[in-house]
Amino acid sequence: MRLFVFGLGYAASHIAARLADARIVATGRAGDIGFDDADRVRFELGQATHILSSVPPTDGEDPVLARYGDALIATRAWRGYLSSTGVYGDTGGAWVDEGAPTGGGRRSDRTAADARWLALGARVFRLPGIYGPGRSPLDRIRTGAARRIAVPGQVFSRVHVDDIASGVIAGFDAPAGAYNLADDEPAAQSAVIAFGCRLLGIAPPPEIPLATADLSPAARAFYAENRRVANGKAKRLLGWRPRYPDYRLGLRALNASTSPTPASIAPAAASSDQR
Repeated sequence: MRLFVFGLGYAASHIAARLADARIVATGRAGDIGFDDADRVRFELGQATHILSSVPPTDGEDPVLARYGDALIATRAWRGYLSSTGVYGDTGGAWVDEGAPTGGGRRSDRTAADARWLALGARVFRLPGIYGPGRSPLDRIRTGAARRIAVPGQVFSRVHVDDIASGVIAGFDAPAGAYNLADDEPAAQSAVIAFGCRLLGIAPPPEIPLATADLSPAARAFYAENRRVANGKAKRLLGWRPRYPDYRLGLRALNASTSPTPASIAPAAASSDQR
């Protein structure tokens, strides 16, 4: 396997770490290729058997498609894209699967990029809130940064980064299309923080009503959306099962683990993320 990664950041580095026998080349802050080194990038794309992008859209466009879309159209390599379940928008707490309409939410640029990757014949992995080593509610609780925002009835889905890695790798042999990689139990943010506090033996912070919470516009927009993400298609077509099907299992494992977050992946790898 020759894997080319646009933006080998938090999620993509965990994917690459599972592929010990692959030759991995990547762009990103810690990468071995600059994104604007067009000759080298195009050469490596021509050699790749698998291409994965974790680069989000910026300024209204997907920079990977804008710069290298012609090469991605021409290649016969497997193509994958790490997207977001934010493309579904607010559903009032209803379940959404890959057949649900997209484009009604706050992430119009992401929706457009998602659709363009699908049109290229890519496997598009729609991800909810990502957590894992070094990036979880436990880390925010330990630093005193965790807050509990009271939004009655609001829930969201999440996924452990290890389950993203196993889902994407399972997608190497799957048909092109969109796949939700989410755990089995959407839950309220305040419940997740409260459970994390119990694990750490720390009193949970009081709930703050959304109306009085000091939040950025982006954070306030997040709490305005309410949806449950169904993962049945990934289970059926990828044979994927999340190792951490709910936040309690995921947080317990993180609390018990001392494993560091992958910082580098061999000589030919690098970094960038999306959420």
